[in-house]
Amino acid sequence: MGPTSEPRLKYFPISFFAMVMGLAGLAIAWHRAEIVYAMPVRLSEAVLVLAALSFIALLALYLNKIWRHRGAVAQELAHPIQLNFFPTVSISLLLLAIASLPYSLGVAGVLWVIGTNLHLLLTLYVMGVWVHHQQFEIHHINPAWFLPVVGNVLVPIAGVPLGFAEVSWFFFSFGILFWLVLLGIIFYRVFFHQPLPEKLMPTFFILIAPPAVGFLAYLSLTGGLDGFGRMLYYSSLFLTLLLATQIGRFVHIEFYLSWWAYSFPLAAITIATLAMYQQTGQAAFAAVGWILLTFVTLIVVYLLYRTARAVGSRKICIPAV
Repeated sequence: MGPTSEPRLKYFPISFFAMVMGLAGLAIAWHRAEIVYAMPVRLSEAVLVLAALSFIALLALYLNKIWRHRGAVAQELAHPIQLNFFPTVSISLLLLAIASLPYSLGVAGVLWVIGTNLHLLLTLYVMGVWVHHQQFEIHHINPAWFLPVVGNVLVPIAGVPLGFAEVSWFFFSFGILFWLVLLGIIFYRVFFHQPLPEKLMPTFFILIAPPAVGFLAYLSLTGGLDGFGRMLYYSSLFLTLLLATQIGRFVHIEFYLSWWAYSFPLAAITIATLAMYQQTGQAAFAAVGWILLTFVTLIVVYLLYRTARAVGSRKICIPAV
């Protein structure tokens, strides 16, 4: 039996959950913008519903894959790149918890508890694989390796309002620590080794997320803006500018699911910029925030279109070539 006759579910990738991260991030960005700009519309609610429905649908599909194709799941868990996308499930739960906070503390609390515990387990598992591996080489590392770290830094954003301050400091502390460790390794790989494959080029945008999310988490933990918070925000802003100057290298890349790596990091820097405006009152941040919000909204709409078209033309959920 040829590969084309095999069930597509077998090749359903764990990286699909990056779509939920993008949608949930956009919902949070729009909710913040609706407050900052006193907007009469409530687009954030519609985006949140879409994010939640997408998570339910993707989770049902992946659980079905676990049931029917355990060997394929085991291969993803052993893969040096796909392994790092498993935390997108717990990150999605944490983002849905953050997005749910304005509407229901109970729902947000349940999502946060499940997401936090699941992410801790996944972080321990993934880092255990990193430590005891026998097959990884320097060319395997890419910005997707940040994913297990980013989720830990997200924890305080909903954790502090829910009353879990010390737990939030725990996750924030080792999340920031290992962000810095991985940052040095990834830039060493990029500067002194072969370029990333085209399929992984969009993951460069993941570089934006840890300091942007770290800034938002730090604001939740400390309640105000200080020098360390500014350092986190401006680091993320610089990385955004750096990647913006490389836009010509990204526009000609063939569509892959990895394109969803554009979405959540851009949503994160948008939310961080709106938070800076709230903290400083400087109009420049309001203007930049509006530009970023418009851009990330267009990006997510385009990604939804391209993803639907790729699914319809059977270019997704196929054997790797």
